[in-house]
Amino acid sequence: MAVVANQHRSHTVIDDSTTPVTVFTGFLGAGKTTAILNILKRVNPEYNIVLLKNEFGDAETDSALVRESHVQVTEMTNGCLCCVLVGQMKRALEEMKEKFHPDRIIIETSGSAFPAPIAWQIREMESSGFHLDAILTVIDCVNFCGYEDTSYTARLQAQYTDLILLNKWENISERQLDLVVDHVNDLNTDTPKVKINADTGVDPEVIFGLDTNLFSLAERESTASEVSRSHHSQEIDLIEVVRKWSGDPAQLISSADFIDLLKHLPSEDVYRVKGLVRLSDAVADEADTPAATPPAPDASASGLLYIVNHAFGRYTFTPLTVNAHQHEGVLARLTVMGNGLRMYLPQVQKAIDASDDEISCHWAH
Repeated sequence: MAVVANQHRSHTVIDDSTTPVTVFTGFLGAGKTTAILNILKRVNPEYNIVLLKNEFGDAETDSALVRESHVQVTEMTNGCLCCVLVGQMKRALEEMKEKFHPDRIIIETSGSAFPAPIAWQIREMESSGFHLDAILTVIDCVNFCGYEDTSYTARLQAQYTDLILLNKWENISERQLDLVVDHVNDLNTDTPKVKINADTGVDPEVIFGLDTNLFSLAERESTASEVSRSHHSQEIDLIEVVRKWSGDPAQLISSADFIDLLKHLPSEDVYRVKGLVRLSDAVADEADTPAATPPAPDASASGLLYIVNHAFGRYTFTPLTVNAHQHEGVLARLTVMGNGLRMYLPQVQKAIDASDDEISCHWAH
């Protein structure tokens, strides 16, 4: 199976005052943040890349993970860059350029964003020193054939892109990978497909300097109808939990109960669970049982604050260390995303021991 194609280099002359912008799209849980972090590890440390992230809900989970890698990041939450936040994105980009003087800006969209309005906004800012370099789509090879059928946005993301990055392909058989590529090719035959290495990511030389022709301002009127059809509120259920911590150890969330919740959420319905959670016991890194070693004495009273990242049945716990003092009053701040989540609301509420006024729900329509 040939899934790699030669990439062209940028033919647009960019002066030193112009900042190229690379946009990453991909459905919920596709692995965009991990792919970006692996790419950043391969970039010359003197090449200054700044990340603008759009998070679904107000649990800035992926941004916290990025900060653990000491990368400059600006987040935009409680809205989608392709619709309600597109105007705010302009101000965010201008502030990032002025504050950090980046050599490149990477935008990571929410999992339900259609990239067209984002691209148009960047193209409108060319006179202000911004250049749209590429739109990249990360495909979750394990789950794509499932959510492609239910998500119009996922199909659009695969169709409108300069490069398709095949992620998690090591977790499926060669035959299954062929089927995924066949599904992707049904949507987009001509765009190159590149495998993401789980350990090293993708060579930056492959994804930088593509100089996209997608979404020119002249095409805006003919493409604009796709935006309203792809809006996430039509296809994604959202449960948000916000619990404050008073400092009482009795409030701490049971590690065993929370892990049991994650284990029993079906991947076909629950796409993502992400956020911050203060657990009663330590959990081993990327494990599914409490650590054998008991927590330090001071941890037993204050609990252990973790970044939890659950995607289609797989999950990790990362201890929060960067700016942890800013979250001293957080017991739980979680966002659950998927389809048909009404039936799982009681399970979520019970595992986190949340009252009705600590939970908000937005159902797809």
